Amino acid sequence: MTTGQYRYLHTMIRVNNLDESVAFYTKLLGMKELRRTDVPDGKYTLAFVGYEGEDTGTVLELTYNYGVHQYDQGTAFGHLALGVADVAATCEALRAAGAKITREAGPVKFGTTIIAFVEDPNGYKIELVERH
Repeated sequence: MTTGQYRYLHTMIRVNNLDESVAFYTKLLGMKELRRTDVPDGKYTLAFVGYEGEDTGTVLELTYNYGVHQYDQGTAFGHLALGVADVAATCEALRAAGAKITREAGPVKFGTTIIAFVEDPNGYKIELVERH
């Protein structure tokens, strides 16, 4: 198979509170809520957020399972990553909005790329990578 047969569409993460998670990704990180689907028979709701739609970009699928208010994230999942123009300024803006910065802006260990980490309401880590 050639790489032209595939395109990365989305990553799914389970969330404790869908509205709180959508607010974090849209209001603090500037994504748009693209669509939401409630599936009562399956007892879950999906919200897709991103900077552009799945037809042109990769999005994040937030899954809320009715009645589940906590997940064990395990050790396999690492983090999501977002490119930003100024990591330090982004951290300050996120902190001012109430976000938890778990690693301050600075060079990656053994390198020069400037990164930082912020945590979403569910404890998922988001790496901020300085892109010029």
